[in-house]
Amino acid sequence: MPYRLPILAATRYVVPLREGGSMPAVVETEDDGLLYVTKLRGAGQGTRALVAELVIGLIARRLGLPVPALALIALDEHLGRNEGDPEILALLRASHGLNVGMRYLDGAFNYDPLAAADRIDPELAAAIVWLDALTTNVDRTPRNPNLMIWRGRPWLIDHGAALFVHQVYNEADPAKATEPFARIADHVLLPLAGDLDAADERLAARLDVDVLGHIVAAVPNSILLPDDDRAPAPFASADDARAAIVRWFRARLAGPRAFAATAVESANAIRDGSDVALGYRR
Repeated sequence: MPYRLPILAATRYVVPLREGGSMPAVVETEDDGLLYVTKLRGAGQGTRALVAELVIGLIARRLGLPVPALALIALDEHLGRNEGDPEILALLRASHGLNVGMRYLDGAFNYDPLAAADRIDPELAAAIVWLDALTTNVDRTPRNPNLMIWRGRPWLIDHGAALFVHQVYNEADPAKATEPFARIADHVLLPLAGDLDAADERLAARLDVDVLGHIVAAVPNSILLPDDDRAPAPFASADDARAAIVRWFRARLAGPRAFAATAVESANAIRDGSDVALGYRR
């Protein structure tokens, strides 16, 4: 079944989030005033980071992992027009049109491996590690977990730095998809992960070609292939870009999966107290 993301107009600019490099905005929307953390197309990473947010967020949803509700957030030229900070004003002006929002988790707090590890069971930890190995997520480490605890549960946020093969776009080559992902050794949840082999077998089976096709079809043309002088389009059409992403995932998910084997090896090294584990603790 195709994925349909709601399109919500932003009605009020609330506050920037300055923790990350892209400076997403918290905006109020027409959805009964609900707040969304919105990744902006005018930020330095451009719309490719937005594609990663949508694709990985929808994959996580397909796998039953906890991600905040996703929406497409429409910004018009009037939003934030009275903003006094010139940097923020320029960012908003560069972001008219569709952007990507995640439901703001009011009252959530950052995951702390020392204080909140008991909130994540081994099977869930293994599934999150597997997702991040699949999508080459470099940004779920002890230094920057990109996990929030909300209502007693962990929630996955901020996938803009993942799928980095897609960030350069012209390297979205299926031949590269079979490469391992050594940086999974730095994953914040690797010490908590349960049976990664079982997670690999279970989760890979849920991402067939039809599912992947529906996921990339949910990405709007204007985000997937923007008219942007900063990043010339490497594909003739948005459908060509979608097909390239699906081909890459198909190749990556074909067995044997080196990314999953590397995750298993890294987890075993941590349990054995080898040099990989010491590198993780540093």
